[in-house]
Amino acid sequence: MSILKLKPSCKDYLWGGHRLVEEYNKAYDGDVLAETWELSCHPDGPSFIVNGVHAGKTLQQYIDEQGKDVLGTHCRRFRDFPILIKFIDAKDNLSIQVHPDNRYALKNEGQYGKTEMWYVMDVGEDAFLYYGFRKETSKEEFERRIREDTLLEVLNPVPVQKGDILFIESGTIHAIGKDILIAEIQQNSNVTYRVYDYGRTGKDGKKRDLHIEKALAVTKRVPVIRDKGSYPHVADCDYFTVDKLNLDGSVMKKMEGFVSDESFASILFLDGKGKISCGEEQLGFQKGDSFFLAAGSGSYQIEGTCDALVTTIREKASPVRIGIDIGGTDTKIGLVDVHQKLVTSLVMPTGAERPAEEVIEDIGNKVLELLENHGITIDQCVGAGIGMPGTVDRKNGIVRYSNNIRWDNVKLAEEIGKFLPLPVKVANDADCAALGEAVAGAGKEYQDVVLLTLGTGVGSGIILDGEIYEGRGIGGSELGHIVIIEDGEPCTCGRRGCLEAYASATALKRDARRAAGREMTPEEIFEAAAQGDKLLKEVTDAYIRRLGTGIVNIVNIFRPQLVILGGGISQQGEVLLAPVREMVKKHCFGGDKGELPEIGTAALGNEAGMIGAACLV
Repeated sequence: MSILKLKPSCKDYLWGGHRLVEEYNKAYDGDVLAETWELSCHPDGPSFIVNGVHAGKTLQQYIDEQGKDVLGTHCRRFRDFPILIKFIDAKDNLSIQVHPDNRYALKNEGQYGKTEMWYVMDVGEDAFLYYGFRKETSKEEFERRIREDTLLEVLNPVPVQKGDILFIESGTIHAIGKDILIAEIQQNSNVTYRVYDYGRTGKDGKKRDLHIEKALAVTKRVPVIRDKGSYPHVADCDYFTVDKLNLDGSVMKKMEGFVSDESFASILFLDGKGKISCGEEQLGFQKGDSFFLAAGSGSYQIEGTCDALVTTIREKASPVRIGIDIGGTDTKIGLVDVHQKLVTSLVMPTGAERPAEEVIEDIGNKVLELLENHGITIDQCVGAGIGMPGTVDRKNGIVRYSNNIRWDNVKLAEEIGKFLPLPVKVANDADCAALGEAVAGAGKEYQDVVLLTLGTGVGSGIILDGEIYEGRGIGGSELGHIVIIEDGEPCTCGRRGCLEAYASATALKRDARRAAGREMTPEEIFEAAAQGDKLLKEVTDAYIRRLGTGIVNIVNIFRPQLVILGGGISQQGEVLLAPVREMVKKHCFGGDKGELPEIGTAALGNEAGMIGAACLV
């Protein structure tokens, strides 16, 4: 089913009238109907499906059952359903109010901020609304006027007529005046800060609360210039694109549209009657009806007479992704552009000895600080990816266990989402490093890549067909713990003879200490071997053989196009690579008669984890 007809939730706010019942066919028994939430997945007022096999379900239930593909690829960047569409009947003046932006609302309200647009459907005589300030106003004057009930003196009254359009960014003070009927398209939020209410009382007989401190924090106290730059659209922003449809029934009797895989379409009929069809489905419409067409529905037709608003979601302009690489000592945060290039980054101490909630809060605030310092709004970001050492449940964004950071069942995606109103994905840090190298580093020309990081341990990541491979479980790949010598050296995992127990920097230093009787760095060990130290040459030769054995096993299993070596020891370059290539050629099944992988070193260094994490979204 492609066409869903929706029934709204109804709101009886005290300033409302009854025109939505009388003129727009809304089924409602009360005396006051202020708003109908025509397209809504907001829990404060969901819309319901009235036709077909999904009749009786909320729109959100339908999306949950069918999957987010019904919203389209352009909606992947949103954590929740992106918009809310209403009819508003203002019989009396609405309160003077302001909406916060995403950052403030998420931090203080636990939901998105609100940018919106108004389409004026009808007005009474001398109708006007408030839109911004007449002049630039200081914070002190703004607060004083709120408390003295003189705020209206500095607000900008705008006369309106049928067909007018106003775009209201978050932070803009505004109010709908009496005798105005409006269609509103907005972000999916119900956060409003009231600063003036004409001294009215609510149903309980008490004056309605004002939200002075919050309004002072978010309001832009300057005049607003009405933007007419959305042509050819009625409105166009990162949250919604709105187009006007008119059929007069004589010159224009029919129109055809197309709903691609990129976005759903909402069609809100302001006037007229006729029929809408898509594929084999056909439904009648009348003034006030609201329809949802799932992404990928294809061609549709509207016949009859109508004024309608068609709302879709476009691709985000100049998108940026956030990549976070959490380590036991330091956490690296980067902003990555569409070309997989690091725009900017910072390094902060992780402070892993603290509770997980404190660490996550610090990371969230540092991300916001990085964005602010570089003039990038949260609205430019399409999502955040996080690389995390340990066992990660990617599907649910949970760190099941991390020995390095001592986390146990931490809901990382959910917790960081309290600071970043974005889709958040989490993966193992070695997987992220592998993905980073595959998309922007040594492996960018390949689809099948294996990365081994030769550090304190042996980390690994597998990229097959351009995607992280982790099997059906939640543990991801642990190639460092394949056994290469039965009953060999003890490994940190509790087994014996693992690749990590022989090919890590820790193992190399252990073997050198046994041979030379002193502590040495990997660089010192290889340098001494190159200068003729026979004992240490035996150590490095054994190290390379065992590393080569592990790589041969990996190649026999996964048949990658490229094996990348990262970590400090990989800096030995051809001293390491040349003998490993010979082992792969000699010992891999089929030898040089088959397709042998390239063997190379990582190119991105510490950037790989951030870039790879960003590529999770």
